[in-house]
Amino acid sequence: MDKIASTKAARLAQECARRFPLSKEVQNALASTNREVFVHSGLAHNAYTIDALPIGSSQFISSPLTVAKMTEYLECVGVDRVLEVGCGSGYQAAVLSHLVRGVFTIERIESLVLQAKQRFRSLGISNVHVRLDDGQNGWIQYAPYDRIIFSATAKEIPLKLFNQLKDGGILVAPMQKKDTQVITRFRKNGSKISVEELEKCDFVPVLNGVEK
Repeated sequence: MDKIASTKAARLAQECARRFPLSKEVQNALASTNREVFVHSGLAHNAYTIDALPIGSSQFISSPLTVAKMTEYLECVGVDRVLEVGCGSGYQAAVLSHLVRGVFTIERIESLVLQAKQRFRSLGISNVHVRLDDGQNGWIQYAPYDRIIFSATAKEIPLKLFNQLKDGGILVAPMQKKDTQVITRFRKNGSKISVEELEKCDFVPVLNGVEK
């Protein structure tokens, strides 16, 4: 990042930390991610505000505060592999790339996959791997994962994703609960899955299939 973008990203990370308690590692990951690269050029002036922004294909780049919270809830500092369901703009994956060895992110909309790959290349991010697929299938080739994160709201978590989660691993997802969405953290301990509801949220829904 150039000096101006770096200063803006650092201020954004500080603002997120003022609104929600963040670890030093997560705050630094936010401060190290140029959000302007992940928004449309016409909205660049809003890139460092605490706002979700449209990215096309009826999708949004999440609020940086939401990304900060989801990252913190994932407890992923220093872990090996994270699987993300719903790459979108790639911003969440980029933040995670500063915290883990490898990010494996799946997107069902082909145009968003191509844009995200280009952004990661332009930023020199080499530890994020992007796949076009229905994210509900997971990515069995690189399983098991230490952590799994959903960047879209699910009605239920497919069993195949819990099967791709390591024993002792954590899955964080926005879950649809009647008329409300709730960020929910699942912990896998052997054959048991514990469930913890964290806070209300607002994400686009998980959809089936691939859109080319």
